[in-house]
Amino acid sequence: MVQVIKSSDVFMENLKVENSFKETDYSVSALGMAFYQGLWSYAGWYNLNYVRFWIVNLPRALVIAISLVTGLYLLVNVSYLTVMTPNELMSSTAVAVTWGNKVLGSWGWIMSLAAALSAFGSLNGTFFSGGRVCFVAAREGHMPDILSMAHVHRLTPSPALIFTTLISLVVLIPGDFQSIVNYFSFTAWFFYAVTLSGLIYLKIKKPELPRPYSVPIVLPILILLVAIFLVLAPIIDQPQIEYLYVALFILSGAIVYVPFIHFKLCPGMFDKVTTFLQLFLEVAPAEKNL
Repeated sequence: MVQVIKSSDVFMENLKVENSFKETDYSVSALGMAFYQGLWSYAGWYNLNYVRFWIVNLPRALVIAISLVTGLYLLVNVSYLTVMTPNELMSSTAVAVTWGNKVLGSWGWIMSLAAALSAFGSLNGTFFSGGRVCFVAAREGHMPDILSMAHVHRLTPSPALIFTTLISLVVLIPGDFQSIVNYFSFTAWFFYAVTLSGLIYLKIKKPELPRPYSVPIVLPILILLVAIFLVLAPIIDQPQIEYLYVALFILSGAIVYVPFIHFKLCPGMFDKVTTFLQLFLEVAPAEKNL
């Protein structure tokens, strides 16, 4: 009981207005990094779009899932702030585990298990949806044909899943989790900006196109402005060489796509590679309903 009272006192002290922004860095770069880290916690909402084929009511799924996860995340953070001091939060390498050790005592190991299960669930969803993106892109002619094929017995898009895994391993090269989050967020919001620009263009230039559902144009314009800010924020006042590497990584996709996919250079070599991989992976062209 005494511990609960002390924790509540610490929490109320942290909520005082005069202490709310103490020692805060107000630079544009720091603000962008803060958004990267915060928005990363809520990343994953877009995975539902990738598996739209199997979802009956996408808007309802989005509203229920995002509302539920947001509510749970907010409650979890309230519990962290109630029990832990700002110094403990900043110095902890695993906040959930530190919280568990303080609240659950000898049962604190449950939080490690819960975090592992949460990470596994997130990985499963991302792996499933990421493979689907490569699979469909290849089927539409935007990536090599081998990625549009499925296993002859299990009917899984194994080439796309393997390709996604290899790209993930490349992304893990920096080794620092915070750097990975920042670079991934930079890349993701760059493509969000490109996608939203295309959406706004089509909404203005081709309003007659059929759309399963639509939104007021003010929403994509607002999110486009946010995306532009998040792309430029890390490189405005504190540019780092690493973001040049990320830009080159993005550009490498165009370097490969334009000559080899769009203009189909060296088709004979690609046919041989595709045939070899088909035999090696036991895959074949998939039906349209996969």
